[in-house]
Amino acid sequence: MNKKLILAVCLICAAASSIFADVFNSKLKSSEREKLQKGEVLIRNIDTVKNVCINQNTQTERVLSTMKKLGPNYCAEIIQVIPYEGNENIRDRINAILLNIKDYVGIPYYSERTKKWYELYSSAEITNARVNGNETIIDCILEMSLFGKFKSLITIEENPDYYFYSLKNMENLIYHHKFTAVKKGNMVSCITVFRDGDNWILYGIGGVDALKLWFIEDRVETSFINRIKTFCNFIFKKLEDGQ
Repeated sequence: MNKKLILAVCLICAAASSIFADVFNSKLKSSEREKLQKGEVLIRNIDTVKNVCINQNTQTERVLSTMKKLGPNYCAEIIQVIPYEGNENIRDRINAILLNIKDYVGIPYYSERTKKWYELYSSAEITNARVNGNETIIDCILEMSLFGKFKSLITIEENPDYYFYSLKNMENLIYHHKFTAVKKGNMVSCITVFRDGDNWILYGIGGVDALKLWFIEDRVETSFINRIKTFCNFIFKKLEDGQ
């Protein structure tokens, strides 16, 4: 291989690695970066918040600080990059989707343990909603298989630099009416949207600080992480479909 060809290859590799350089850190693998460049949804199972692939800045500080405060023992990231052009109103679109709480009911959820499809939430009811400045706070009651009904809190911030959404359980999650699997406030799903040059970054992250019992640990981890991934992926898919 001659020197000019080697130089060309090096320049191409450098250019590829520099894409999203301000947004993502070295924990994002080259294969994952390529997937994002194609506009595909990337799902990363990470053991701890320390393994997130996104850099902390003014656009991501709230979502990352929320997760760090939780300190989950199970965590996952869901990411997609889409062009800004043609999607200028994406913040309004995702806000409309996330505010439509009744559409949470019936989101298809696949159980790896039973190999069957279920509803992620079988019921959803808003009990109170209020606006405080650029924040919208919604109290609701969600119903989830295995855990029944539980109070939840939705927080939305429409910041000039980013859009932020979080969903948190406000009651203990009782597994099969037998024992507490997740304490109040210990299951959080977040979605943030911000612009990076010619692109929008859609970043979802969810975490659970769940009770670890050896005889159900794998089952609990799979169940909660898959629920978080299912929810974020559903929202991203609705955006992609133009809903």
